[in-house]
Amino acid sequence: MAFDIDMIKKVYATMAERVDAARELTGKPLTLSEKILYSHLWDGNPTKAFVRGKDYVDFAPDRIACQDATAQMALLQFMQAGKAKVAVPTTVHCDHLIQAKQGAAPDLKRANETSNEVFDFLGSVSNKYGIGFWKPGAGIIHQVVLENYAFPGGMMIGTDSHTVNAGGLGMVAIGVGGADAVDVMAGMAWELKFPKLIGVKLTGKLNGWTSAKDVILKVAGILTVKGGTGAIIEYFGEGAKNLSCTGKGTICNMGAEVGATTSTFGYDDSMERYLRSTDRADVADAANEIREYLTGDDEVYANPEQYFDEVIEINLDELRPHLNGPFTPDLATPVGELGAKAKENGWPIKVDWGLIGSCTNSSYEDLTRAASIAKQAVDKKIKPKSDFGINPGSEQIRYTAERDGILKIFEDLDATIFTNACGPCIGQWDRSDLKGEEKNTIVHSFNRNFSKRADGNPNTHAFVGSPEMVAAIAISGRLDFDPANDTLINEDGEEVKLDEPKGIELPPQGFAVEDAGYVEPVADGSGVNVVVSPTSERLQLLTPFEPIGGNIEGAKLLIKAFGKCTTDHISMAGPWLRFRGHLDNISNNMLIGAVNAFNKKTNFVKNQLTGEYQGVPDTAREYKANNIYSVVVGDHNYGEGSSREHAAMEPRHLGVAAVIVKSFARIHETNLKKQGMLGLTFANENDYDLIQEDDTFNFVDLNEFAPDKQLTLEVVHADGSKDVIKLNHSYNDSQIAWYKEGSALNLIKKQNA
Repeated sequence: MAFDIDMIKKVYATMAERVDAARELTGKPLTLSEKILYSHLWDGNPTKAFVRGKDYVDFAPDRIACQDATAQMALLQFMQAGKAKVAVPTTVHCDHLIQAKQGAAPDLKRANETSNEVFDFLGSVSNKYGIGFWKPGAGIIHQVVLENYAFPGGMMIGTDSHTVNAGGLGMVAIGVGGADAVDVMAGMAWELKFPKLIGVKLTGKLNGWTSAKDVILKVAGILTVKGGTGAIIEYFGEGAKNLSCTGKGTICNMGAEVGATTSTFGYDDSMERYLRSTDRADVADAANEIREYLTGDDEVYANPEQYFDEVIEINLDELRPHLNGPFTPDLATPVGELGAKAKENGWPIKVDWGLIGSCTNSSYEDLTRAASIAKQAVDKKIKPKSDFGINPGSEQIRYTAERDGILKIFEDLDATIFTNACGPCIGQWDRSDLKGEEKNTIVHSFNRNFSKRADGNPNTHAFVGSPEMVAAIAISGRLDFDPANDTLINEDGEEVKLDEPKGIELPPQGFAVEDAGYVEPVADGSGVNVVVSPTSERLQLLTPFEPIGGNIEGAKLLIKAFGKCTTDHISMAGPWLRFRGHLDNISNNMLIGAVNAFNKKTNFVKNQLTGEYQGVPDTAREYKANNIYSVVVGDHNYGEGSSREHAAMEPRHLGVAAVIVKSFARIHETNLKKQGMLGLTFANENDYDLIQEDDTFNFVDLNEFAPDKQLTLEVVHADGSKDVIKLNHSYNDSQIAWYKEGSALNLIKKQNA
């Protein structure tokens, strides 16, 4: 029996009527994405056709999922909203605060000791407000959601950018900041600009060493890290039907790496098989009754150029295995070509670690494909040249894989089986083999490989591949190894070749688990107390933000960020995760990873009050103490990466009034708006070059802040000269109301009162 089956049936009961109405309004056949969007309008049945990439639309998501690092701030905000219970089904998953070090049992024990205060807080808040709680060790949020909650045709939001993983089961699942989730928890509409549509037509069938992961690695190379911004990527074609459900999930998961709003696939037999194998036959039966509404119309897929804004075609018969990286997930290279590229760029050829798992690739099929390579190493007497780490996706996956002897294969290679948690993928890795900033190479089946991401070392060159390719490369110990063509020397001095990987889509004996790690909330949480110690360094109750107002004069430049500035640069993870529930403490990491355009150093900016150079947070705090607002200036795709709203809340807390950039990543721009700040873009990108180190800013016409109206900024330089520049924004009336109230949450509280 599925969770929330009545909610799912309710969604399906109205879907046909709403999709039919949308077809009539638009006068054309519909993509799957459009069907799901039009059937989840806040006002119910559609009454107008929306313009892609332009119209802001209010939606009614079916459910919410939060991971423990982001749930803290989301729930601290929800506690202020004045509600007794969440308005839609919501879950919290403890997967981020578990550091990988010695192995599953000791690592989980240590996490429960060091983060017990946070886990107890999340458990009690969940119990009080009717939220399903998944304990530490239960699994990685997105794998647990795919196994238990995702359903074809549904819409969900999650406080993690890889929420998009649920597209593997035909959902429109979107990563958001915690403030967006709070809106929906509080019974409000969720606003999104109606996305553009990118169609990816898949033909043929995967073969040999090529896997579903290689599809998205190829797409990332085509679209780059910002090519999907503002769009839903919809996969279709015979090639799509030939993929497993979890393979589809892998592809959708890494859509976050090209900036896509989300990615999805139409409902098909592989999804039905997966639903039935994960004890959700009731969902499969219900989906089958409206099957034609859970995929794009035939005419759309027959003539995709007429219905998508962009179309990409990939022949799976010809697709080659890829390793993407280093330092960015869109630097795509076919495996056989990587050796020459590495030598040319000075990337270390020797591979120190192979890491398998993460929310992207930790399914049963993933583990079996990697295990089929690992077993060959055992059987053919090949001693691995790299260390191995494995993160199973959920306790159900781990238990089943252990029962079926899959984990033992890795253990026979001296692999470390880590907890069912994110671990190294998000920087939660106490790496034993390297100290300092030594140049080195690792390969992993994760999604992101930004500098410092896995181990905090800026010189760790991380390459992203499929689990089976990671296994082969790690066994060889060489980045230039091509398992399809190269051989290895075994312990007997013989030349041996690895056979192609073989995977098992679903466990033949079915999935099994003793304790999945789920805690059901009490029916009435009014008697549950949520305690936050005023002296805690991990948790801090929130104080509402004061409105910035319509008159900003004399604001100081805090930092002009140079080049790539992701949410990792703005608010690092790793050791800072422990402060995710304490806004003041975590604000000490604000922008410490951003490169200062004037000296090319990190966390070293000029304090205009003293003339001295110091850390970014220290400078911001001094401006704030003197009642001076500050301004952050940035480059293209500012705020790409994780959905973490701390990257918006920290600047707001430390007195940043405006972030002015060449372009934003979608989630971060929304997060800034939600916190009552100005997220603005240069009307002329070249004006970025006008900004000098000692600049002061005056907003000339902020009192006339209105949709589609440019703002005027007076930039006053140290020598008294001025530049007057124009700034664009994408605020609508309701978002301007957030700004005027001080935050979206302030407005919610006012409306609830």
